[in-house]
Amino acid sequence: MTIKCAIYTRKSTEHGLEQEFNSLQNQEESCKAYIASQSFNGWQYYKTYSDAAISGGTMERPALKQMLDDMAHGLVNTVVVYKVDRLSRSILDFHNMMKYFEKYGANFVSITQSFDTSTSMGKLTLNMLLSFAQFEREVSSERVRDKIRASKAKGLWMGGAPRLGYDLINKKLVVSPTEAEQVRPCLKNIWNCNL
Repeated sequence: MTIKCAIYTRKSTEHGLEQEFNSLQNQEESCKAYIASQSFNGWQYYKTYSDAAISGGTMERPALKQMLDDMAHGLVNTVVVYKVDRLSRSILDFHNMMKYFEKYGANFVSITQSFDTSTSMGKLTLNMLLSFAQFEREVSSERVRDKIRASKAKGLWMGGAPRLGYDLINKKLVVSPTEAEQVRPCLKNIWNCNL
């Protein structure tokens, strides 16, 4: 029996994608080698689905959606990933995907993290891995928010168009003399402001 294997690769940021041999290519080559090593079990490479510069914390990923659609049409029997967190960094999303896999009789394999989801110990191991992946994503988000908060506290502008009454100079907001003349009357009578 032929088992049609799809490879799913993902990278969260654009950093490094311009390199001659990037993370997505490394993931794909490693997964292809693993599939080839399982050819005696009927495994056959079908297609690679790749999402670049998209977080694993969202399901809004074009390649992922296409892969799930192909699975529903019987084109994919097994999904092979380099690491579990390439497929998802959200425990809830991952569980929903596993239900979807079961619905269409598809299997899931992580080539660098051996586990068997048919046993209770395998399920526990998978949940632990996913918990750490979600924790890592949340800690990274907290670090970014803390950096933005600290930068704002130092008076640094963190993006977007400066507000009326200010100019952006060396990443800092500086009062614009001409625009300030427009803003000051409004501050005195904010309800009758027509800017």
